[in-house]
Amino acid sequence: MAMTKSAKVRSQLKHPIVDADGHWLELYPVFLDYIAEIGGVKTADAYTEVLRNAPGFGGNNLITAETRWKQRNRRQGWWGLPTDTKYRTACMVPGLCYDTLDDWGIDVMLLYPTLGFSLLGILKDPDLRQAVVRAYNTMVADMFKPYGDRMIASAVISLETPSEALELLEHAQSLGHKLLVMNGASQRPIEADTDIPVNKRRYYFDSFGIDSPYNYDPVWQKLVDMKAALTVHTGTQGWPDRSSPTSFVFNHMGHFAQSHHITARGLFMGGVTQRFPKLNVGFLEGGVGWACTLYGDIFGHWKKRNRPFMQKHCDPMLLDRKEVKRLMQKYVGDNKRWAGKIDEILANNLETPEPNVSQEALSKRDRKSDDFDRVSIKSARDIRKLYAGNFYFGCEADDPMTVMAFNEQAGLKLKAMMGSDIGHFDVPDATEVIEEAWEMVEHGLITEENFREFTLTNAVELHAGMNPDFFKGTVIEKLVPAELKRARARKF
Repeated sequence: MAMTKSAKVRSQLKHPIVDADGHWLELYPVFLDYIAEIGGVKTADAYTEVLRNAPGFGGNNLITAETRWKQRNRRQGWWGLPTDTKYRTACMVPGLCYDTLDDWGIDVMLLYPTLGFSLLGILKDPDLRQAVVRAYNTMVADMFKPYGDRMIASAVISLETPSEALELLEHAQSLGHKLLVMNGASQRPIEADTDIPVNKRRYYFDSFGIDSPYNYDPVWQKLVDMKAALTVHTGTQGWPDRSSPTSFVFNHMGHFAQSHHITARGLFMGGVTQRFPKLNVGFLEGGVGWACTLYGDIFGHWKKRNRPFMQKHCDPMLLDRKEVKRLMQKYVGDNKRWAGKIDEILANNLETPEPNVSQEALSKRDRKSDDFDRVSIKSARDIRKLYAGNFYFGCEADDPMTVMAFNEQAGLKLKAMMGSDIGHFDVPDATEVIEEAWEMVEHGLITEENFREFTLTNAVELHAGMNPDFFKGTVIEKLVPAELKRARARKF
């Protein structure tokens, strides 16, 4: 049999390739057996009922376009899986996936859910969610155990509350899971609306790191104790700006990036990466373009809104009102629109966004305010350490923005990882993924060393940087110590 394009690329490399984000396609009848076995028949029936009525699971996908429009139901994904027969079957059957990895040019694949992601969104009842998630993680452990030298599959963990997360982490640990994926945000009702009918309540998105009604530090500590990275793979379809009833593409573009943006902001601004410097965080399938923008935003906002700068340049009491009055009187002249208003302006209306408030009141109100009070930043170096040091970004092979992660001249050195997304619609041919990623080298956009970081080093550091035994028993086990040494020698 002729060698595939990706296999040819792999044969020319001096290093193995780790796919940081492949996907498998769970089979509902098999999963249902696990639910019945772990949680009981009633739990399986309850899950089936939820699935029957959930959007996109026999709900919105099967209603007419006219009804979707009238009810403003968002357009779900459609025709979202590969149709090559062997490839599709390999994504459903672990043994065939294992035997196909060489054709895909991949040495070790980290596999994430497809159906499993929905469990953290559609299951609102906490008891049902816990039971179904436990069944799911049991199924994953069983099905992938024979293939651990080249495939590591992820358990799913709900972060809806710290107590639920801790219980599920304990269970996943007991099953031997070392790869974990969690939701990066949670939609919560505003507390003031508790007397309003549920379907009319306002809501917000909790990113867990800042302003959460719960303290998630015990969860972050548990991950550190387990030596397990926090990986998130949460989308935002269905958020207010992603609710087109006619276009899945409109709803889909950038939805992972939008979710990751709020999670990364929360973790950084909430001081999580500072309090837990050993906690590595992987943001999957959202690319790195959003991360570059956020990185620059943090630098820019800290430079102009850190507390000492604000005190020196922005305190309302710094304004010389006598000089303002002199200048106004000089340039206003006899303009009747200003007649009798200068004193009123000076007393209560110098702050354009906040009329009818004095400079004294504004200064007093915010004298102790500090947007960076949860994270201690003394210099730009601290930002690089707390952001670029802890965060890793999964990028698909065809994402043109990946090259920005290696743009050191612009100060955008970030830890991008190759996540194939094998198993989903945007990868119609799994044998071309590595070859497509290699084009960045062929076109002179990144170096071969950058490619090594992209396809090996960063994925190894994300997981083995916390757990040196993460890749124990795999085909790349022996090179992990040297790769970690290489990773830690880099400067961010």
